Amino acid sequence: MTDTAYVIGAILAMGIVTYAVRALPFTAAQWLRKHPLVMRLGRFSPLAIMTLLLLHSLVGSALEHAAGPWPEVIAVCVVMLSQWWLRNPLLSILAGTALYVAMRNFL
Repeated sequence: MTDTAYVIGAILAMGIVTYAVRALPFTAAQWLRKHPLVMRLGRFSPLAIMTLLLLHSLVGSALEHAAGPWPEVIAVCVVMLSQWWLRNPLLSILAGTALYVAMRNFL
């Protein structure tokens, strides 16, 4: 096998494997959609992932500044209360972010 044929074969093999790996979730979805474990994960995973991301960012930011965790805690409370009151995620996130940025820059 020549070098050119080897390179073309390797590129084709990589393309086929890449396509197969990306297409597998779509083809397997019809069988997995009704599986009890997948349904349970679909209910609880988004909340768990968002909670872990929130905790990671709160702890990381709180350790970097001398003011401690209070700006983060207050901003999260504002987001939670405004979401509970207004039921508008975009407005809640915007209010919490604006408050957090203001507290970090002006306090």
